[in-house]
Amino acid sequence: MKIASWYLIRNVLIGFVAAAALLLPLFTTFDLINELDDVTSGGYRWNQALLVVLMTLPRRAVDLSPFIALLGGIVGLGQLATTQELTAMRTAGISIVRIAATTVVAGLILVVMMGALDEWAASPLQQRGVLLRNEALAISGESAGQDGSIWARRGDEVARIGTMSRHNTPLRIEIFRYAPDMSLKSYVFADSANIRPDGTWLLKNAQIKEWKQTDESTSQQEYLVWQSVFSEQRLRELTLPTDSFSIRQLYHYIQFLAGSDQTTAEYEMAMWQKLGRPVLTLAMILFAVPFTFVQQRSPGLGGRLAIGALLGLLIYVSNQIIANLGLLFAGNVMLTTLLPAFVLLGIAMMLIHRFDRVSR
Repeated sequence: MKIASWYLIRNVLIGFVAAAALLLPLFTTFDLINELDDVTSGGYRWNQALLVVLMTLPRRAVDLSPFIALLGGIVGLGQLATTQELTAMRTAGISIVRIAATTVVAGLILVVMMGALDEWAASPLQQRGVLLRNEALAISGESAGQDGSIWARRGDEVARIGTMSRHNTPLRIEIFRYAPDMSLKSYVFADSANIRPDGTWLLKNAQIKEWKQTDESTSQQEYLVWQSVFSEQRLRELTLPTDSFSIRQLYHYIQFLAGSDQTTAEYEMAMWQKLGRPVLTLAMILFAVPFTFVQQRSPGLGGRLAIGALLGLLIYVSNQIIANLGLLFAGNVMLTTLLPAFVLLGIAMMLIHRFDRVSR
């Protein structure tokens, strides 16, 4: 039995490698085409675009891990079904539940590998790639996003940074201070700021407006010291996309946002999606088991892979729709993010139990 189990695990792992070899070049090509659209002669060059795509390759592998699990399971088990080895295992007394449990072991190996890759390789590399891309686009004078502004709040103070320069210098800083009745008490605009070692900011060319009852006063200072809402580390994180954060970064950043009375739903969803991805990955590998047995009379592996790809795409789209609807309607982020994965896991286990009972 142990020999059969290890043989099954080996074939499923080989299936994972085959699925990754199929999916990663395809999606990497799409990513490269998308990056080449932003290439300019004086700023973001084609070799930088290629480097950015390579640096985001681990992130792409992590994001595709549920697809890799499903298609890899279909490839590994499907090959055994084609050569009648699965039938031989069933004849030897190995139940479908036992086969499913063995494939889960292979799935756990994939989950651990992808989790480590996400936390210690994918996130740091993607963040470096994003910073490289943003700096190159800043040279060419193009924005790296639709809106480069950054907002933060602390007590009665709200701050906005218009954009970040290529050297990560804050530009076009606005500071709003409110009275207890939410009327605007003062407004400061500065062209740029230098971040000093003690964490304070030295605002340059600061224009100040203050309101006291019905009186308005205006002044201007060449330099103004400000105890910034942003720390240098948080400021760097604010310029990064949510999916580039590791779980640890997301947790600490959520604490920071909550402490400054800012919304955390988007970052909570990203964190729970990362925590729920192992469950979704295991659900997908379990789906490959009944899928293989019900498709044993299929004319070829290509047809199974095509149907499996459609199933995986449907599950992925449905999962994203449910999670984003929960975010849109201010639902419980953890519930709307994790529930679909656990529902799929339950359905897969029910199907396996049903096939095992029928086959006896």
